[in-house]
Amino acid sequence: MSSFATHRLRALDPTRAPRRRFAALRTCVTEFAPYGFRATFDHLARTARIPADPERDPDAVVRAVEELHAAREIWLAAFRPWQELRRAQKRAGVRAPRPTEPWRRLHCPDPGFHPDAPLPVVMPSILRAGAGPWPPPVCPVCARDRGTRELRTGHRVYRLCAGCGVGLGGRDTGFEPAVAAAREERWKSIWLRRT
Repeated sequence: MSSFATHRLRALDPTRAPRRRFAALRTCVTEFAPYGFRATFDHLARTARIPADPERDPDAVVRAVEELHAAREIWLAAFRPWQELRRAQKRAGVRAPRPTEPWRRLHCPDPGFHPDAPLPVVMPSILRAGAGPWPPPVCPVCARDRGTRELRTGHRVYRLCAGCGVGLGGRDTGFEPAVAAAREERWKSIWLRRT
């Protein structure tokens, strides 16, 4: 499988067809998704203003992939020292990493409700969230209690930060077919950029 860097270069390549560049962006999101795939995809589609037909604005893909790349670089800056430390721990026979791997994402279960700030601005909050207790006493992105709201997915009920949509915990429920079907229809409209 190709790497994030390879697909980023494909997304940036002006000689490639806009739809192929868009497909490369989607692969980048599968490799690095700070809010989870669906919410990160929606965030990038909105902030970069990616039209339903990528040929109408090929530069939108460039804006999206560069925002994602900038956030990934922040994560990599935290990950590389941890990686070196982890290698030394493994050589010393330490089985469980201390500290744990730097977080690369916060789950936003509602793909249409996630932090509005650019990903590079939110990434330091994501990294700090991984170092604290889980679930956190306040939203790690908002850094204060803005209340919560509930999201039903058809399989789980999530508690979300009312300010930015970050998942703060959840519990399994029985299968709710109507809720799951409505959620999938909503995702389909996000995926096709109809929202």
